[in-house]
Amino acid sequence: MRHETWETSTAAACAAAEKGAQAIRHAIHLRGEANIVLATGMSQIEMLGFLTAEKDIQWNKVTAFHLDEYVGIPRTHRASFCKYLEEHFVNRVSNLRAFHYIDGVCNNPVEECRRLSELIASHPIDVCFVGIGENSHLAFNDPPADFETAVPYIVVDLDDDCKRQQINEGWFPTLEAVPPQAISMSVRQILASQTIVATVPDQRKAPAVKAVIQGPVTNRVPASILKEHADCTIFLDAESASLLI
Repeated sequence: MRHETWETSTAAACAAAEKGAQAIRHAIHLRGEANIVLATGMSQIEMLGFLTAEKDIQWNKVTAFHLDEYVGIPRTHRASFCKYLEEHFVNRVSNLRAFHYIDGVCNNPVEECRRLSELIASHPIDVCFVGIGENSHLAFNDPPADFETAVPYIVVDLDDDCKRQQINEGWFPTLEAVPPQAISMSVRQILASQTIVATVPDQRKAPAVKAVIQGPVTNRVPASILKEHADCTIFLDAESASLLI
C-alpha cells in the first residue's frame, strides 16, 4: 500500500480517477475486458466525475459491481446507493457492458449475497474503487471487521459511528432512520482485486487515515488491512492527511 497527498480534494480525486482509468485500460488491453467495483458516499463524487470523463475507455467492455447497499432502502430513497451510482456513474458512461446492483429490498438478504457471490466469482476484479469511513470501515465492514471470511458478499450490522457519519453527510435525519444492516462486499473479496484505488478526502477522515497508515493492521481498524495489498494507493487531500507525522 502507498499513499499520495494532494493539496485539494479535487486534485486527489483527479489523480485517483487517472490511476483507476489506467488500470481499466490495461485490463482491456490484456484480456479484452475489465471488471470493476465502485463505492459511494461524499468522498467518491469528484472521483467518479473525473472517471466518467476519462477518454478512450471502452465502457462496452467493462462490467461493474456494487460495493455495498443498505438493507431495506428502496432505489427512490435519497440514500440509496443504487440511485447514487445511477446518477454519478451509470448514466454518465456509454454502452456499459453490465452493472450488477445489490438489491437492498430483496426478500432474503442472505440469498441476495449468494446471488452476487456467484456472479463475482466468474468476474475477477481488476480495479476496486473504495473509500474509508470515519470509523475506518472498508465498504460497510465496521469494526471489528471479519478479516477471515472468503464469502464475497455478506450481511453486516452497522455500528453507531457508521450511522452517525451517514447523518452528518445528510443522507438520514436521525440515528433511528439509518437501517441497522447492509449487504457489503467482504474484506477478503476487496483484497482479491488486482488494483485498489482509495479516495479519502476531508478533515473528518484524518483520524481514520492516521490509524490506517501509521497504526497496526487490526480488525478494529478495518481499512488497515489495505497495507497487505500489493497494489493499493490511498489518495488524500491536505485535510485528510493533516494528522500524519
